[in-house]
Amino acid sequence: MTLRIAALSLAAALPLIACGDTNARFPIMSDAAQASKVRVSVRTIEVRDVSLPAYAAASEIVVEQDGGALFVVPKSIWADDPVRAVTGALSRSLDVRSTASVASEPWPLAEPADVRVEVRIDRMIAKTDGLFELSGQFAIASPDGMVRESVERFAVTAPMADSEPATVARATGAAIDSLADVIVTKLKR
Repeated sequence: MTLRIAALSLAAALPLIACGDTNARFPIMSDAAQASKVRVSVRTIEVRDVSLPAYAAASEIVVEQDGGALFVVPKSIWADDPVRAVTGALSRSLDVRSTASVASEPWPLAEPADVRVEVRIDRMIAKTDGLFELSGQFAIASPDGMVRESVERFAVTAPMADSEPATVARATGAAIDSLADVIVTKLKR
């Protein structure tokens, strides 16, 4: 009797296996390796989890359509959780662009980081005008007073040739690299 139940269970599961996830997955792509290092006034930087608007924190890739509405690109999702991916891309870009050692939270070393960077993104949109827009604010906290603490607004863009998911992924990485440039300039010696 148990062999028959096992065979029925397998037969019921086969259609589910055949209907697996067919979404294409796109990682945020960056040219961070192309950047030159800028001397900054701190040795270590902790990047807190980046805050994203709900539409950008979802796994679906969205693009703006005529009229300003955001629509999901069919059968395309981000390769990683968007908060984790944006935070990791920003950490990597800051690490490559500055002389500081940079890591995302939780801070992995025993000694606290010299500064913490917190980013709150309020717009992260692949727009119909051929630009990817990234805007919001960032805060630089310095618990030991190594640098002057500040909160600043930012708005950066990156060009897009089209609104295909791979293009949006590259533009997202380029916009994050531009944000890293803004933060590095603020921390420059």
